[in-house]
Amino acid sequence: MRLTTADTESTEKVTRHAASESRWTASAISVASVVDSLRDVRFSVVKSPRARLMFSPLLIVGDGRMGRLVAALAPEHGFEVAGRLTHENNTGGHALVAGRWPDGTVAIDFSTADAVADNLPRLARLGFNAVVGTTGWQGREAELRRVVGGAGIGVVVAPNFSLGVNVFEAIVAHAAARFAPHAEYGAWIHELHHAAKRDAPSGTALALRSALAHGGYARAVDVASTRAGSIPGTHTVGFDGPAETITLTHEARDRATFARGALVAARWVIGRRGWFTMKDVLGLTG
Repeated sequence: MRLTTADTESTEKVTRHAASESRWTASAISVASVVDSLRDVRFSVVKSPRARLMFSPLLIVGDGRMGRLVAALAPEHGFEVAGRLTHENNTGGHALVAGRWPDGTVAIDFSTADAVADNLPRLARLGFNAVVGTTGWQGREAELRRVVGGAGIGVVVAPNFSLGVNVFEAIVAHAAARFAPHAEYGAWIHELHHAAKRDAPSGTALALRSALAHGGYARAVDVASTRAGSIPGTHTVGFDGPAETITLTHEARDRATFARGALVAARWVIGRRGWFTMKDVLGLTG
């Protein structure tokens, strides 16, 4: 059988068309496979607990206003709330037992002064780092420092976790150094908080008094407290002379600033050992 030029060209066209269709079919199959793969990946990301595993477990000790704020803001700071302990379910710290909480848990304690003495040693035995924002227990600080040191955990302790207050303390210490040589200037502190706050003076007021002493102001400092309404926290340090008064004031407008600071401290203390303050967290110790 003889093939003409026309027959040859026709055969080549058919061959090219078949090859083209084959390539398009292969491409379509390949694209479909990629799409299916991407769909599988998308669904696996949605369904997989991997995203949750990226969050660190957080144990909230205390279910007051601060505890509830910490719980609400925890996801923004990379934490997943593993549990919330209250006076009812953690009397004497009995809920802090091995095997109940995930490894690597970090605790934030906004409970009561008496509860801190129960909770912190138990957290130490579990190897859980902690952030303590409760005040009024400082009479037992030396004892708790020994417990923390012996367990090799990291703890951030602060009467106030706001960035502003910690910078404010540094400003107060600087002012104290300037007024210390002038005996005619007396210093005073006035703090105001909501009616439900139990300890007075506040832990922040005591820290400000220490800042005055650290700055070299060795004279007596009068500290006054007011408890009324829903005041989140206002602290004023004053220097009064024969013909003038200088006042420095920090006023918190929202308790969320304390909760955010505590969560920043909780993220910072992961993997650390020792007894720290918010100044360590913020790099204000230099």
